[in-house]
Amino acid sequence: MDIQLLALLLWFPVFALLLLAGYVYMDAPKYDMNPRKWAAIAFFIPFFGFFAYLFERGERTPGPERDMFEEGRVFEIHESRAGEPGIDPGGPRETDEEDDPPKEDR
Repeated sequence: MDIQLLALLLWFPVFALLLLAGYVYMDAPKYDMNPRKWAAIAFFIPFFGFFAYLFERGERTPGPERDMFEEGRVFEIHESRAGEPGIDPGGPRETDEEDDPPKEDR
């Protein structure tokens, strides 16, 4: 077997694992997780360790200075959608009796 092909087949997976472990190491402190532990898991347990990290890290919560219930909104789906206009509250609309057409007797 050609030595270059052998080197490519051996080093490409190792390089991919190093990239995934590097990403985990840089991203874990943002979620208050141990970066060394999760980078080691992502490297030594190929691909499953990386996906375990993604599922375990959870969602980021907004800072305490930001009110999630601003402008009468009940909840927000994600921080990136916080600037979108709110939806009017549902339910029947109140109308004046004068605006309603007269009801016919049957």
